[in-house]
Amino acid sequence: MTLNPLANPKGVKLLCELCQKPAFVQCTKCRVTYYCGVEHQQADWVGIHEKICQLLIPLRTPHLSFLSSEEQRKKREQDLVHRQRNMIDLTRTTGQKLLFEGKHEQAVPAAMQSLRFSIDIHGLDSIELVPSYLILAEASIGLHKLSQGEEYLAQAQWTVLKTPDCSSAIKSKLARNLGLLYAAQGNYEESLRHLADDIFHASEEFGTDDIRTSGGYFHMANVFFRQNHMDVADSLYTRVTAIWHSHLLRIVTARTRKNDTQSGMSSAVVELEERVVESLDEAQEAEAKQVLHSIHDIREQVTNQDAAAMATVGHALAMLYYLLDDIHKATELGQKAQTSSDSREHKDDELAACIIEFNSALYQLPNKMNLMPAEYS
Repeated sequence: MTLNPLANPKGVKLLCELCQKPAFVQCTKCRVTYYCGVEHQQADWVGIHEKICQLLIPLRTPHLSFLSSEEQRKKREQDLVHRQRNMIDLTRTTGQKLLFEGKHEQAVPAAMQSLRFSIDIHGLDSIELVPSYLILAEASIGLHKLSQGEEYLAQAQWTVLKTPDCSSAIKSKLARNLGLLYAAQGNYEESLRHLADDIFHASEEFGTDDIRTSGGYFHMANVFFRQNHMDVADSLYTRVTAIWHSHLLRIVTARTRKNDTQSGMSSAVVELEERVVESLDEAQEAEAKQVLHSIHDIREQVTNQDAAAMATVGHALAMLYYLLDDIHKATELGQKAQTSSDSREHKDDELAACIIEFNSALYQLPNKMNLMPAEYS
C-alpha cells in the first residue's frame, strides 16, 4: 500500500526497513513495516519478512491498555523481551541458513533484523551484536563487497577486544570470517592463520570433533585446495567428513531406536526420549548439505578415487537426506555408498556393515518404521 509521508502524525517519520530512508510503501499484511519502494519490500519479503510478518505485530503495536499493578507491567516487559529474543534466534538462524545456501543477498535482511532486535535488548556496544555483524560481513564477502565486509568485521573485532569475557564460540566465528575475507582477497597465508585461530577457539568451546569446529577445517581445506596442495586438503576433507558422518549417525541411530521402542512406552517416557534425541536446526541442515556435497563433488572429480572416502561421504549424505525426510534421495545415495564400499580391496567392516544396515532399514521403511513421508502413506 502506498503512503503519503505528509499524512503521517506530527513528529512520526516512517523509514524503510532495509535502508532507513523515508518510506512510501507499507506491508498490507502486518501494517507495521514500511519501505522506500517495492524493490526493497520484495527483497525483505524473500529474505526474512515472510517468516516474521505476523510476529512483528505485537512487537511494534503500542499497548494502550492501562495496567493496574507493577507485577502486570513487569510481566508485559518480560513477555516483550522473550518475543524479541525468539526473533533474534529465528532471524540469525535464517540468515545463516541462507549463507550456507549461497543466497548472500537474501541473508542481509535477516541479519539486519537480528541486529535491530539485539540492539533493542542489549544496546549498541554489547558482545551480543557480534553474531549479526558476522552474518552481514559474510554476506558482503559473498557479494564481493569486500570493503563493506571489512567494516562489519572491524566493528565485530572492536567489540570482541573490549569484552574480556567474550566466549571462545564468538572468537571462533570472528576468526572464521576474517579467514574468509583474506581468502577472498587472495591472501592465503593470512587466511590460514585466522582459520587456525578459528579451529583453536572452536575446539576450546566445543571439542575438536564437533560439527561447529568442522567448519574451520573445511574452509582451511578449501584454501589448500585453491593453492593446489591436494594432500593437505584431502586430509582435512576426510576429517570434516568423519565429523559429520559421526554426528549424523548418532542422530539417525537415536531416532530409529526411539521409533523401534516407543510403541511399548508410556507417553511421558516417549516425550522424554524425544527431547533427548539430537536434531539439526535449519542452518545446520544447510551447512551439512553445502559441506558434504562440496566434498562429494571434489572427490568424484579425482581420477583415482578413494573408495572408502566416497563411501563415507555418500553414507553421510544419505543419512542427512533421511533426516530431511527425502527417502528417495537417501536411498539413491545409500546405494552409491554401498557400491563404493563393495569396490574396496580392504574393506572397513564397521563402515560396510553400517551402510548395509542403513540401506536395509530404508527398504523396510514403509512397513517397519513410523517415519514415512506422505508418498508412503
